[in-house]
Amino acid sequence: MTSVSKRLLFGTAGVPLSTPASTTLAALDHVKNLGLDCLEVEFVKGVKMGNDTAGLIGKKAAALGIRLSVHAPYYINLNSAEQGTRLASQEHLVSSARLARILGARSLVFHGGYYGHDSPEMTYQSIKAALRNIVSILRSEQNPVTLRPETMGKKTQFGSLDEILALCREVDGLLPCFDFSHLHARERSENSYRHFHHVLRKIEKKLGEKAISDMHIHIAGILYGERGEIKHLDLQKSDFNFDAWLQALRDVGAAGMVICESPNLETDALMLKDLYGSYRMKS
Repeated sequence: MTSVSKRLLFGTAGVPLSTPASTTLAALDHVKNLGLDCLEVEFVKGVKMGNDTAGLIGKKAAALGIRLSVHAPYYINLNSAEQGTRLASQEHLVSSARLARILGARSLVFHGGYYGHDSPEMTYQSIKAALRNIVSILRSEQNPVTLRPETMGKKTQFGSLDEILALCREVDGLLPCFDFSHLHARERSENSYRHFHHVLRKIEKKLGEKAISDMHIHIAGILYGERGEIKHLDLQKSDFNFDAWLQALRDVGAAGMVICESPNLETDALMLKDLYGSYRMKS
């Protein structure tokens, strides 16, 4: 298991587009050659990786100094009206966390689920109970992987900033995955340095300094409407104020992983890393 970073590390959600062979093993060499720092291993379409492959990837990532995280399947819904789906969702998270451990990944990102016909409070309680059970299973196995519920971009999805902060306060073994593009699409809030700085200080106040010094962040440009997120865009084709956002992260001393989910993946990841580096030189 890798140690906590003392700065922001930049990488891609899955295999970079320019990787010669579209495998995670090949991606590690390419991430290193590009000058990026980390990679999120995507189980978004299912947990299909074998333990032996995960072990090889983990050893190679450690040798190259590439940090890994894992994203659990998109179809997880811990608040489904169907009991079978709820139980299967818990199993998908547990199996993802077991592979994350073999990979040497410290964090497992996931989407909590949908409100459906339930109130936000009922949804919150349902997801909280499920996660307490999952964390209990993982800790009984001495699995140290941190579960990271993600802030979500659609208003039909569980995952407002306040919901995620409350969940991480009440359930041991959780830290957030902050998708700032999702928050921008969902909340339509002020897109400025002042706002980003306020959000980061709110995070620190609610969860403590660790939530700033050990962040896991998703970022992309985003197209949105009245119901929130529509689709991801390249950062420079969107209205997201990534310049002010990066400056706010620098000024609060944020550290951890920044995973780029823009359609152009490594292009935006490298742009952000270069921009962040220029800010650090000035500070």
